[in-house]
Amino acid sequence: MTKSNEPTVSLELGNGKTVNLHHGMFINNEFVPSKAGKKLEVYNPAKGKVIGEIYQGDADDVDAAVKAARTAYEANNRAWGFGFAGQRAKLLNKLADLVEANLDELAALEVTDTGKLFSDAKTKDIPGVITTLRYYAGWADKIMGHTYNSVPGAHAYTKLEPVGVCGQIIPWNFPASMLSWKIGPAFACGNTVVLKSAESTPLSALRIAELVREAGFPPGVFNLITGLGHTAGQAIADHMDVDKVAFTGSGAVGRKILKAAADSNLKRVTLELGGKSPNIIFDDANVKEAAEWALFGIEMNVGQVCVAGSRILVQEGIADEFTREFVNLMKGIKVGDPFDPSTTQGPLQSEGHFGKVKDWIKRAVEEGAELATGGDEIKDLGDGYYLRPTVFTNVKPGNSVLANEVFGPVVSIQTFKDEEEAIKIANDTTYGLASAVFSHNNERLMRMNTAIRAGTVWNNLYNYTSPTVPFGGFKQSGIGRENGEAVLLNYLETKAIIANTGVIRSPMAVAAGR
Repeated sequence: MTKSNEPTVSLELGNGKTVNLHHGMFINNEFVPSKAGKKLEVYNPAKGKVIGEIYQGDADDVDAAVKAARTAYEANNRAWGFGFAGQRAKLLNKLADLVEANLDELAALEVTDTGKLFSDAKTKDIPGVITTLRYYAGWADKIMGHTYNSVPGAHAYTKLEPVGVCGQIIPWNFPASMLSWKIGPAFACGNTVVLKSAESTPLSALRIAELVREAGFPPGVFNLITGLGHTAGQAIADHMDVDKVAFTGSGAVGRKILKAAADSNLKRVTLELGGKSPNIIFDDANVKEAAEWALFGIEMNVGQVCVAGSRILVQEGIADEFTREFVNLMKGIKVGDPFDPSTTQGPLQSEGHFGKVKDWIKRAVEEGAELATGGDEIKDLGDGYYLRPTVFTNVKPGNSVLANEVFGPVVSIQTFKDEEEAIKIANDTTYGLASAVFSHNNERLMRMNTAIRAGTVWNNLYNYTSPTVPFGGFKQSGIGRENGEAVLLNYLETKAIIANTGVIRSPMAVAAGR
């Protein structure tokens, strides 16, 4: 339902169609202009041009959203979180139904400001949103505590209660997917949410906010801020009435959020940060299949993936064969319009990020890495941010491209002699988000799965996630887990109750012999 005074904007999608979209802050089930009236430009990275403006929220808008979320959380004796489990499940399922009914439009919105392939958005990203929402709808009425018969004379039990108002900050590479990963468990557990979309990719979040209202969520349960990280995001981290922050993004920003939590109200923080993931290929692997999975490991979403397999480690005996196979596959990537069904790599997401990736490539070459293919921008596709898939070989330890998250279609190939060396190279990173091992030796796989310090270890595949399986990182790749049952505890407080059954006497009564 659109109210006459709510701001809307007409946007030209990357497929040539036009859509009218609400573009204010979504607070208390209404779209409103930002209090300062400032605007953000929205770019289509495939064209390299501005397609429209949306409102830019700041600290005052965050404060209004937090107040709405707090009011919704406290309403009717906290009925949303403490009594409406079945209703929460129903609403999450209804939202999933609406996302499914609007799949094509949501996919087109997702492609327009991210540059990802339409085929991926339509068959993977938005269907993943639907699956995630339905999965957490199933959890809403199954959250329960425990009873303990280990306390003599007492009935002891625990209750799992919602944390309260949750601030959620999502990244620009998978806007709709990350939104569902955040709100699904938060709502299943009975929390209310203030979510900040990424400043450069707000479109799918704005459309989903419309669907949240259409699904019938109570006012204030979901609030959306479109704004900058250093203002709106910082305001969420600083806010004294936000009980928890969940953030997905860079390690540098993650540190700022942890500090802000410590300096404010010690709010709970979970972080899903960067990665520099090793993809380990042993000499008993099927070389062709391993190369195909390695291609998917670095080319999914133009390499703009926190788990991207950007460090390929190949056992020496098959290194030449694998490298030839893999480089040929990378050379066969078709770069172009993300709405073209024949395209297999779209543009990088923004001009600024495009420049950073090119700088990393230049630096790697200057430090001695050999360029096997790619490394250059593609200038005959218009003004979009197109980069040729890039492979480095003979990369020596200490090269910047091995240590830093490039976040683009850039991969390095290293060799190793045996398991011991593979483990040493794989774990030689400050990150620990994901990894993969390709081998047909099951005993070796079990050893490697234990030895690698990463939150996910794929065996004979890459870039495969599910909302039913926990996801998160070791070391500087984050704190806490997303997905699966594991994420629920991030959104719950455990309350212990110990009740006297009439048997336990007070110390004074014992002393008096009563």
